[in-house]
Amino acid sequence: ARDSSGAAMAASASHWHSYIGVIVSRERQRMEHFQQAEDILLTLLEGVHAREPRFLVDYARNLEAFEFALNASEDAVTVEVPLRIDGNALRVLACQPGDTPAGHHLGLGTCYLEVPSSGTDLEDWTSAVGVMEQGCGVGCLVPGKVLQHLKELLVSAIVRCQRHFLLQPGDLSAEKLQEDAMELSLLIRGGWKTIRFDIIPVVRRWQEPFRLKGRQSNRGFPKGTLQKATEEAHFVPASPHCWRSSTHLPILKLVQAVDMQKGPRLDSLRLLDQLRCQDWGEEGGKCGLTFNHLKMVLLWSTELFPSPEDWQDLEGSVYRLLVILLRCLATRHLPHFLHPEENLFQGEAFDFASLYCKVESFARDPQRF
Repeated sequence: ARDSSGAAMAASASHWHSYIGVIVSRERQRMEHFQQAEDILLTLLEGVHAREPRFLVDYARNLEAFEFALNASEDAVTVEVPLRIDGNALRVLACQPGDTPAGHHLGLGTCYLEVPSSGTDLEDWTSAVGVMEQGCGVGCLVPGKVLQHLKELLVSAIVRCQRHFLLQPGDLSAEKLQEDAMELSLLIRGGWKTIRFDIIPVVRRWQEPFRLKGRQSNRGFPKGTLQKATEEAHFVPASPHCWRSSTHLPILKLVQAVDMQKGPRLDSLRLLDQLRCQDWGEEGGKCGLTFNHLKMVLLWSTELFPSPEDWQDLEGSVYRLLVILLRCLATRHLPHFLHPEENLFQGEAFDFASLYCKVESFARDPQRF
């Protein structure tokens, strides 16, 4: 079966390379749209920083642009707004199940961030939070207060830009700011495309070198890649009172590192992502595979097939991703690359059997693509 699939893929390779050229050309256009919308977003964030210096403006958005251009679907762009806080001075305290309000589910890695008792300018963002181990209240950074402050300043910045004619009609929609969510969403026009930006405050702090439990460090990746990608911990709001550790940017750094290696690794991701959007969707409004799922498949494939010979041609690269994807669909288990104890398929509502058949059908007869 593998030989027949390989032969069929080889026959499709020329067509695939032509299609990749079309995808890459589209990515350049998407990048231009992103940069135009990003200019508006940065203007707003600069206005926020001018009013409140504790909200910093991070101009290094190459990873977000990289993902937006690569992703075939119109997913929201996550934008982290760093807080001017000495993250290393904060104490991380585990959240307890009873500590969060009803309606907010706490996943893995949720925590409180305890603020030093003196010498800070964070009093308006902190609150006394009861922690069982402490036996008393401690001053903790409250994500709900930070989000509310950031929302108010964003609205103020939008109004100011409108008064000074820095925004044209249709450039921006702030309707979703009214929603009670753990991110602040703006719809911003870039060229003829409207992009959703999910703005999230983030606390960054250095952490110990990341170690893969029971796995060989840097297997399949350039030496030091994993340590560099995970040298900073990113804490973002999980609920009005708790934070969670975010791996969004570390995962993007690893995907970018994969792209720097020899072979059509990222091209195989591009092709499967097109299939995800065009052929592997589900009827009835059920959610299906996401771009995030495919990123994890690429990273696992890179580790499990570490030899450069495994990635010499496009058809072989696509086959390796399909092997991992089919295995995960069959077992209904896709481990997070950095936290394998977390199953990314957990709670997903899509039809695994139907999706498996669609992916397997492509693997058996790729010429139909």
